[in-house]
Amino acid sequence: MRAVPGGQISNQQSAMSNRHGLPRGFDVIVSLMGLIILSPVLLASAVVVLLTSGGGALFRQQRVGRYGEIFTLYKLQTMVISEKGPQVTTSNDPRITRVGKFLRRTKLDELPTLWNVVRGDMSFVGPRPEVPRYVNLDDPLWQMILAVRPGITDPMTLSLRREEELLANAASDTEGDAEKYYVNVLQPQKLKGYAAYLSERSWKSDLKVLLQTVGAVIVPFDT
Repeated sequence: MRAVPGGQISNQQSAMSNRHGLPRGFDVIVSLMGLIILSPVLLASAVVVLLTSGGGALFRQQRVGRYGEIFTLYKLQTMVISEKGPQVTTSNDPRITRVGKFLRRTKLDELPTLWNVVRGDMSFVGPRPEVPRYVNLDDPLWQMILAVRPGITDPMTLSLRREEELLANAASDTEGDAEKYYVNVLQPQKLKGYAAYLSERSWKSDLKVLLQTVGAVIVPFDT
């Protein structure tokens, strides 16, 4: 596993970014309950994916976790399996299957990620984990963000719920490139948002974000 070189996360950075969020015990208990209660939905979704995608039910991708350690993120497969294409996804990406669009819109594709929470790779609330390609381990801002477990949701995830549409609009421009737009515009915006969130983090703020996320899933912005 790859980690931040030389223990470059300073005590000050670690203290600021590791302000108390939701307890680890809460994450484990709630994620296990979620997997048990939602197992029929997860199983049914996995079967539909198997019957329609032409590949496996699970999507696995390497992500950068706490202290720069690499872990495998689990989701339901929503795209045609391909070695080609960018690592960012637009709303009109031709690789997304018809079933995949539904799973993404309802966030059912995220159900297997609860296992990452159980394993300790992730928390419910925290900066979203990035693929290694877009992480700079020498950047002090990244080092601060990587001092905590990544999460399924966070304030930036809520505010950028139309991220795939933004990327699609960038890609549709005459000289647009979705990946460049992500790296040069969206990711810096996310990093600043993560830093601001971590500097004020508390278990109350994390609980608020979690409840807002549940509400956003139940009542999507496009309804």
